[in-house]
Amino acid sequence: MNTPDNGVRPSDGSVVALVPAAGRGVRLGGSIPKAFVTVGGTPMVRLAVEGLIASGAVDRIIVMVSTELVDSAVALLPPSDSVHVVVGGAERIDSVRAGIAAAPDAAYFLVHDAARALTPPALIARVAAELRTGHRAVIPGLPVTDTIKSVDAAGAVTGTPHRAQLRAIQTPQGFAADLLRSAYAAEGIPATDDAGLVEKLGIEVRTIPGDPLAFKITTPLDLLLANAVLDGASVGRAVTP
Repeated sequence: MNTPDNGVRPSDGSVVALVPAAGRGVRLGGSIPKAFVTVGGTPMVRLAVEGLIASGAVDRIIVMVSTELVDSAVALLPPSDSVHVVVGGAERIDSVRAGIAAAPDAAYFLVHDAARALTPPALIARVAAELRTGHRAVIPGLPVTDTIKSVDAAGAVTGTPHRAQLRAIQTPQGFAADLLRSAYAAEGIPATDDAGLVEKLGIEVRTIPGDPLAFKITTPLDLLLANAVLDGASVGRAVTP
């Protein structure tokens, strides 16, 4: 069964996945936190956790939610002794800190967005495998296909980065546990993802090929696409002899 924050047990060399799920997700709309919005009838946070379990590469999963949703999260997540729920914070960075604190003996962390609910288990397993081979920071990414422009405050173009050197970064992002703890020990450092905090420590971050299905469900159009993907997969299974 799922357990609240006192159920996390240490294990040597373990891979612990942290799933921030306390955000409101205002761009997606609706009256519930984004992680609890359903895709194909299943809350995104459950789909994300099921993917982590299916990868076979994760020993424990810690889901960080707002205080009022702890009981709801425990009830809807897969019934497994490896899945735990803790109280997150007002901001994503606060939620990840809470997850880190709940796993003091983890050897590796995978930080995974609940909104990347369709991430293939094979991608999760590849990130974990790269960590176990000795890389201390590993992130999946896809080549950028659009032309990217940098602009100033007035909207005037200031440059055109060479897109061959750009990647659209996904999750899970994997880290040696001591490295992520150090990155989160600093206060007031701006970053849009966990790897950004690690980069500020001067540590090399390795990229591996991502997967189109690991897209982030942020807008109503994203949600429409995610439902279509699941509908197509269901049809495909139904017609397979």
